[in-house]
Amino acid sequence: MQPFRKLVVWEKSHRLVLAIYKATEVFPIDERFGLTQQLRRASVSIPSNIAEGCGLFTQAEKARHFQIASGSAHEVDYQLLLARDLHYLDEDSFKPLSRAVDEVNRMLASLLQQVRN
Repeated sequence: MQPFRKLVVWEKSHRLVLAIYKATEVFPIDERFGLTQQLRRASVSIPSNIAEGCGLFTQAEKARHFQIASGSAHEVDYQLLLARDLHYLDEDSFKPLSRAVDEVNRMLASLLQQVRN
């Protein structure tokens, strides 16, 4: 497995984290320890687990961390929907983040398939 920094899925998930941090800056202050923190933590979990998976030796260990990354991406997907429905994100802010999460999810599914084969 190549170093995590060379994986396109890691790069895209890292950019997603940066975008989510920026987007959550405008969330209400009373969400600082609620949805803001949850969304940030779940998003950071994606590239973190990809990086950790790349440092492991067995395919099963790698697959487990890539699965965790995928689970976190699905969590972010829901939390973005919630933020939109609570009107913390407008549609123009929500759409590119949602598309980025979808892309990362597709790429993680492909990476998992590759590791399992």
